[in-house]
Amino acid sequence: MKLGLLKESQAGEKRVALIPANVTRLIKKNLQVLVESGAGLAAGFTDDEYQQAGATIIPREQVLRDADIITVVNCKGTQFDELKTVVKPQQFVIGMMDPLAQASNIAEFAETGATAIALELVPRITRAQSMDILSSMATIAGYKAVLLAAHQAPRLFPMMMTAAGTLKPARAFIMGVGVAGLQACATAKRLGAVVEAYDIRPAAREQIISVGAKPVELDLEAENTETKGGYAAEQSDDFLKRQQQAMANVLAQQDIVITTAAIPGRKAPILITKEMVDGMKQGTIIVDLAAETGGNCELTQLDQVVVHKGVTILGPSNVPGSAATHASQMYGTNIENLLKLMVNDDGDLVLDFEDEIVQDTVATYQKQVTNARLRELLELPALNADNQEAS
Repeated sequence: MKLGLLKESQAGEKRVALIPANVTRLIKKNLQVLVESGAGLAAGFTDDEYQQAGATIIPREQVLRDADIITVVNCKGTQFDELKTVVKPQQFVIGMMDPLAQASNIAEFAETGATAIALELVPRITRAQSMDILSSMATIAGYKAVLLAAHQAPRLFPMMMTAAGTLKPARAFIMGVGVAGLQACATAKRLGAVVEAYDIRPAAREQIISVGAKPVELDLEAENTETKGGYAAEQSDDFLKRQQQAMANVLAQQDIVITTAAIPGRKAPILITKEMVDGMKQGTIIVDLAAETGGNCELTQLDQVVVHKGVTILGPSNVPGSAATHASQMYGTNIENLLKLMVNDDGDLVLDFEDEIVQDTVATYQKQVTNARLRELLELPALNADNQEAS
């Protein structure tokens, strides 16, 4: 089969879905790789490097026409609009599609007859860790969030003993310690900050300690704190209000606050209200990694720097894309591992719907939305086994 790699058309997207090292290894699976000219330049990978890896460099229209499998980073926005109009029923499209928040787009794509493989749906099981796009991108986001905070902060992170006196270390507080939060904790600690962190999931306490941070424990009771996929579960308005009240004193002592709380397919919970910001110190920096889904801070504005009573609030989008080279390396390896699961020794992509990874990650097949969670969101009846048989 022919594997196609497109240049990203989404504004500001510098990542690429496969790097030359991935191409080299995938060719050994008897795949022929077609790369759009300039696909990897923004991430630091030239056409010559792809050619040396064994790929054929061709125009975009030819990739879209000839490839059996099309790989992208963002199958959203303008790129989604283009793909749904040009794909053929026998083609496979692999990329990030924000399926839980944009289930109607998936339903539209199903009508093309093409197979959509939505990478956000890779299950969080041990066997799928090497394919987990969300964890890979969250690792980069957590790291970069600390650097963004350090750049904006009016103070240094580490304690310093100088001839001009002792500089106290910055205090950093991480709200939500999934993959991004834990990486933020570790990075802030390496830079010399005194790091504290909070998460509603009891299991997070040991994880916080493991990266050198101190867990903040609030006297709050919550039920169903964790979803099957390992994410923090959505909480009631009453719990969030009590959490905000208990958190106000903690926030008032911080110099850096990084929020990472996200619920797949839902608006981000408000963890920091305007009143809580009012009580924070002058010069405090908040980096809200949930800005793209509404923000964890009430005052966050997407891609804007907001200053409120001396507190600076950053709401960056596509943080992983700001480290495009390494983000592409991780993303490409995730796709490579997924393809190795689905592609046989003859280079044919075969879908085994008995496999949990395939069953969850394939969003559409043969003009149907096949993922169970998406069918529920779209209020479609459950599919039986006969409906999901792959040829």
